[in-house]
Amino acid sequence: MTQLHDPQLRGFASDNYAGVHPEVLAAIAEANGGHQIAYGEDVYTARLQEVMREHFGEAAEAFPVFNGTGANVTALTSVLPRWGAVVSTSTAHIHTDEGGAPERISGLKLLPVATPDGKLTPDLIGEEAWGWGDEHRAQPLAVSITQTTELGTLYSVDEVRAIADYAHERGMVLHMDGARISNAAAALGVGFREFTTDAGVDILSFGGTKNGLLYGEAIVVLNPSVSDGLKYLRKLNMQLASKMRFVSAQLIALLSDGLWLRSASHANAMAARLRAGLEEEISTGSISGVNFTQETRANAVFVTLPPGVADRLRESFRFYDWNPATGEVRWMTAFDTTEHDIDAFLAALRTELSV
Repeated sequence: MTQLHDPQLRGFASDNYAGVHPEVLAAIAEANGGHQIAYGEDVYTARLQEVMREHFGEAAEAFPVFNGTGANVTALTSVLPRWGAVVSTSTAHIHTDEGGAPERISGLKLLPVATPDGKLTPDLIGEEAWGWGDEHRAQPLAVSITQTTELGTLYSVDEVRAIADYAHERGMVLHMDGARISNAAAALGVGFREFTTDAGVDILSFGGTKNGLLYGEAIVVLNPSVSDGLKYLRKLNMQLASKMRFVSAQLIALLSDGLWLRSASHANAMAARLRAGLEEEISTGSISGVNFTQETRANAVFVTLPPGVADRLRESFRFYDWNPATGEVRWMTAFDTTEHDIDAFLAALRTELSV
């Protein structure tokens, strides 16, 4: 097939825009050839269980799925009765970007809480964690947090542990949407286990697509006592891959030889370079009209821009508006973002915002 795109073209809209990491492509090729038992009875999915336990502890069990929405919906369904509800932030992916799937596919009630930085705290959870035993209210039986958050912010190990303690004291399960979990681990400077299993997370949606996979995520059960029926729910929710070895092989490649850390660290470093470059331009008075709206903890930069600037920049660099009413935009970096990409974008910003 003739290549239809420019492989040198990069933007800042999403790390989902990036291609597949060469080491992941190689893993898919290595897993090809011959026959392996379908639907997860293959040697690669068996090896994935061992790899996940190395990262998350001996009780961990992984269920590969197709995508993040499937992971979140299926994971939450497995820990809740039909009358259960989930406390999340108002910016949570399950609330804003999954097409109503938790409600429509699984009938779950979401209880969103407004936050300034995309992070829950015990006090914020308490705004919706009430009414147990009241037959008129969906029962708040789970908390879902995102690491890193949809606003690019980050939970510390202690913050996750405080949320887990609060939830468990009230009989609630803690779910983590780890779409960018590798970026979080790289930013925290710790392994996955420290802010998941050891901090009290019960069930995890482990993301790979945003960190160099072709497709595929995994539900990782960290506390087996809270989850039930995933073997059946995965199929029921249309997330059971027949040729599962190719999902598992990608995850093995990502989690082996430090690829997850190398890729995520690079993406984080490119976001830091972008922010530092802007900060320098602002401090020297070279540009004006750009204001940071969130901390840059991983691979996302959030700013507000003057009217019209975003549209002009998008003629050369793709990125998304976050809040059109305020002029807030989001810039994401990926494992394949280069220093040249950042410098070219900074140059374009300098042209648009120069004093």
